[in-house]
Amino acid sequence: MSHAEVLIAAQPAPPQTTRKLSKARIVGYLFLTLWAILGISLLAMIVTGWDVDKLATYGPRLLHGLWITVKLVTISFILGAILSIPLAFARMSSNRVLSTLTYCYVYLFRGTPLLAQIFMVYYGFPSFRWFFEDIGLWWFFKDPFYCGVFAMTLNTAAYQTEIVRGAIQSVPKGQREASNALGIHTWIALRKIIIPQALIVALRPYGNEIILLIKSSATVSIITVYDLMGETRYAFSRTYDYQIYLWAAIFYLVIVEFMRNGWARMEGRLTRHLKR
Repeated sequence: MSHAEVLIAAQPAPPQTTRKLSKARIVGYLFLTLWAILGISLLAMIVTGWDVDKLATYGPRLLHGLWITVKLVTISFILGAILSIPLAFARMSSNRVLSTLTYCYVYLFRGTPLLAQIFMVYYGFPSFRWFFEDIGLWWFFKDPFYCGVFAMTLNTAAYQTEIVRGAIQSVPKGQREASNALGIHTWIALRKIIIPQALIVALRPYGNEIILLIKSSATVSIITVYDLMGETRYAFSRTYDYQIYLWAAIFYLVIVEFMRNGWARMEGRLTRHLKR
């Protein structure tokens, strides 16, 4: 026996505390049980009502619609990202006219539903067909897919403008002051100092925006774009089988989960130096 063990007597183990069954825990257990029952019931309905013939008939159409959805979201997001950069700088501009016009654009497209914007483009722009024919753009606005891309691009550009503006403004002013003191040109400071730090801040909001865009893309099916939801509506109109919508929901869930995990990995890799 060591000298320390002689001086310090062994202490008894602390008594185990019992957690009381509070009302909040009871409600939590009830909700957990309810969700488990709903999940099992949904899985049972899918398994017991699985129709191989319908899957063979409409499965390829759903996959084609899935490809249209991916293409629609990708094009809209990239174009919106490109458009949002000059808009963000215009929003932060000291020119009152330019800043006010950009604010009105962002306010309008963030404050109105995407569906209303799609309708305005698809049904409103044909009223000016003569103008678009004169400038050679009627081929673009008479196609439902391009109208969907145009409306979604303007919508996501408004949201991404605020993402970029907030990210740039989150960089401490001392960074700009230091670059000015060192005589670094404004554009070089933006490219080398400000924007790299701002992009780190903007990564997570960008991920949220692209996930929202994936789910919002279903609205273009209203203007006869045969994306995933458009093909789902077509299949349901032929079969009246509600499980078609369950398949579509699973497809959307897979896309969102794939994007969420991929974006989280990219964010973790780009910000690994901040976790040390």
